[in-house]
Amino acid sequence: MVLRDMPPRKLRPFSLPNVLTYGRILAIPVVVGLLFWPGDPSMRWWALAIYALAGITDYLDGYLARLYQEQSSLGRMLDPIADKLLVAACLLMLVADGTIRSWSIWAAIVILSREILVSGLREYLAELKVSVPVSRLAKWKTAMQLVCLGFLIAGPAGDAFLPIDWTRLIGLLLLWVAAVLTLITGYDYMKASIRHLVEEDNAS
Repeated sequence: MVLRDMPPRKLRPFSLPNVLTYGRILAIPVVVGLLFWPGDPSMRWWALAIYALAGITDYLDGYLARLYQEQSSLGRMLDPIADKLLVAACLLMLVADGTIRSWSIWAAIVILSREILVSGLREYLAELKVSVPVSRLAKWKTAMQLVCLGFLIAGPAGDAFLPIDWTRLIGLLLLWVAAVLTLITGYDYMKASIRHLVEEDNAS
């Protein structure tokens, strides 16, 4: 019997996909604490390792949920929350320690503002029982955010192996690319949301 022919399992709050999502949330204060640790480059590597592990679980939890038919409302709710908390916490810490500074702070503001806006729209649309699917470009945006933050978390520790600050420069360049993708996907999401809202008003 192939997996797709198996009957759906009883959904459990501690199924493997949900446990991976919980782990990603628990990793956030650990990464923040390691980034807060002053003057020790090795802490950056530990922060990067845990951050990378959290990023891997972001892929695995959805894959396993589909593979074993354990998709749940709890998982669908927590998965984007975990992603946004991880990105927001890392951005705030990188701004606080000066890794992200000057004009690049605006890229971080764009990313954070978009995530707050989309979260608000999703909450409102959920009350209307309207679901806006995640686009392929939005998935690329999320991947770009995760990669750029990886470079920026490594930051000074990675630069120690290079003649100039290549690690930080690559991270900042990718941060701006992620900010542009964030604006595009945010506009697309808002346009789709407004269309649903207008249709809802016309139907009422």
